Amino acid sequence: MLGVLLVLGSVLLGARVVGAADATVPVWAATGDLAAGTELTAADLRSVDVRLGDAAGSYLSTGTRPEGRTLSRAVRAGELLPRSALDEAAELVQLALPVQSGYVPPGLARGQLVDVYAVADPVAGASGVADGSVTLVVRKAPVQAISGRSEGVLSTPMTAIQIVVAVPADDAPDVLGAIAGRPLVVVVHDSVDADSMTAEAGQAPEAGPTG
Repeated sequence: MLGVLLVLGSVLLGARVVGAADATVPVWAATGDLAAGTELTAADLRSVDVRLGDAAGSYLSTGTRPEGRTLSRAVRAGELLPRSALDEAAELVQLALPVQSGYVPPGLARGQLVDVYAVADPVAGASGVADGSVTLVVRKAPVQAISGRSEGVLSTPMTAIQIVVAVPADDAPDVLGAIAGRPLVVVVHDSVDADSMTAEAGQAPEAGPTG
């Protein structure tokens, strides 16, 4: 009888271990590539059920609300959102820049990294000069929002749209002074990893099938 109870106990314990290993947990994953410095919104996140085992505590469960928090490092589309990606980031402010649509890449999207150049005003506008000079005024800044973009018949290369980027708070006055009313040109980086704010070995796993 004792032997039967021991065998039964072993079977039940094994079933619990297997069941725990097979359990999935709901965590947040990124819906797209997001650069360091991006302030998260609900649209940046999707819920996925994954098996993480003992590593579950390293990732943000869907019971958390990370909206409004700033990424301290880049994350890729489909990557599970690690808690470490929301470590305290540098103090950033959001800067709205008016840019003519002809100077904005058509595929520009929120979360990308951009450089912004101030160019000579062809009609010597606010700067009062038209000497052909080009100045880098924003380097590797994450795009927080884009507004005013239109694909309609009334849209022209001269139509102004607003690009909101995040820059270090101490740099904002210098950026505005460097622009000096000149037209702006936006250049997009190929990778959101170009300016990670914290160095980490490897990359968090991506969401995939759990079956």
